[in-house]
Amino acid sequence: MFSDDEVERYARHLVLREIGGPGQQRLKAAKVLVVGAGGLGSPALLYLAAAGVGCIGIMDADVVDASNLQRQIIHKDKGIGLAKVQSAREAILALNPYVTVRPYQRRFDADTASVLQDYDLVLDGSDNFDTRYLVNRLAAKAGVPLISAAITQWEGQISLYDPAHATP
Repeated sequence: MFSDDEVERYARHLVLREIGGPGQQRLKAAKVLVVGAGGLGSPALLYLAAAGVGCIGIMDADVVDASNLQRQIIHKDKGIGLAKVQSAREAILALNPYVTVRPYQRRFDADTASVLQDYDLVLDGSDNFDTRYLVNRLAAKAGVPLISAAITQWEGQISLYDPAHATP
């Protein structure tokens, strides 16, 4: 159930027939892993937290650099030098203290992939092909739906892979 503060926070979702109480409960029970807290992961993390996703995992090995701040909107000037997962965690909890944040300060690789089984959905916003291919392969093997996105300059792409429901 929701606290009075959560009812007020999520009031706009609760009145939508497409979401309502049952949908908001599913969001609160959901666990989403975001690989990459950069240009794609930053806004995704903020929207997941604002929507009330109950558990958000963040995997990234990098630290916040001043050159990140013009596009990686979750990070702030005071976070320069911090691990991106820590900077993102602070921003998420400042936005919504009702979510659980699991920071993983490391690269996604075959050794860290075991965390996939703890999540209902993976969002991949990583910045290199090796990681993208590995996330895709291991998410498919684990049967975890994957939303993969990429951008370069002014172009972008997004794809959903859900092997449990016969999608590519």
